[in-house]
Amino acid sequence: MSKINLTGPLTFDPIFMERIWGGRHLESEFGKKLPPDVRVGESWEIVDRPEAQSIVANGPLKGKPLHEIWTTQRKEVFGNLPDSERFPLMAKLLDAKEKLSLQVHPSGKVAAKLGGEPKTELWYVAAAQPGAKLFVGLRETMTRAQFEDALRSATVAEHVHIIPVRTGDAMFLPAGRLHAVGAGNLLVEIQQNSDTTYRVFDWNRVSKNGKARPLHIEQALQCIDFNDVAPGLVELSGEVLANYKLFKVQKWILDRPRQIAAHGHFAIVCCLTGSLQCADVDLAAGEFFLVPAELRDRQLKPLRSETSLLRVTIPL
Repeated sequence: MSKINLTGPLTFDPIFMERIWGGRHLESEFGKKLPPDVRVGESWEIVDRPEAQSIVANGPLKGKPLHEIWTTQRKEVFGNLPDSERFPLMAKLLDAKEKLSLQVHPSGKVAAKLGGEPKTELWYVAAAQPGAKLFVGLRETMTRAQFEDALRSATVAEHVHIIPVRTGDAMFLPAGRLHAVGAGNLLVEIQQNSDTTYRVFDWNRVSKNGKARPLHIEQALQCIDFNDVAPGLVELSGEVLANYKLFKVQKWILDRPRQIAAHGHFAIVCCLTGSLQCADVDLAAGEFFLVPAELRDRQLKPLRSETSLLRVTIPL
């Protein structure tokens, strides 16, 4: 395909997902235009999936699906990334008005056996109401048999490690880590391109139709790391929140103009607080854009005091 004259970062139309545990905080906190009378739990901000496609909302690529850009403008937009069928990351916002199910994602080895996709992710707490918690890992080492006994006796919640959280906290979730988002959390989620989740316990909830959501207990039991005891929140190392083989996430306090990445390298930016500008595109809190590898004007400029952001890249 012929070369495109990219004048600014790519923005995308968010894809809103109704969830039983969702709320309306994406609207009240970040100004998202949500559909009325719907519990929106997730906003898929950047995604290249068969069932969901981010569509470019601005510039010369407006109207193009992310997958088309990945396959036809790979080097120009993404640089020299390793080859893969689809763009390998997803970026989401999560609004947990109620707590999510207790769940787990598979490792690559287990996913291949179960016919799913591996998933490792990072949560950043963009806003937390008083008393907000995360459920991560186990309180003590358990065997699979002991965990199954706890499921049968409805005492599994007593064995889950609970961490109180505040705005600005972060949690890394490797595949195999038992987890659930507690009520009152608004999260940024950076993850592998995967939609495989195995629910093992849903707090005995039913839908508005009176039906319980399906669980995936047998699959989950094959995924859970029963030696994953009392994991802690991310300890910030300089600006680095996560430096995993599939993604690197940094938190920047943007108090002066700063180049987002070297020419030839792409980056995803999520504005956390304040607002910023790159080339001809402004970004407000709760919004994302993708800075193409070949974009010339790569400076991020703060438009307000106390501007902060997440910078997401893929290690080469």
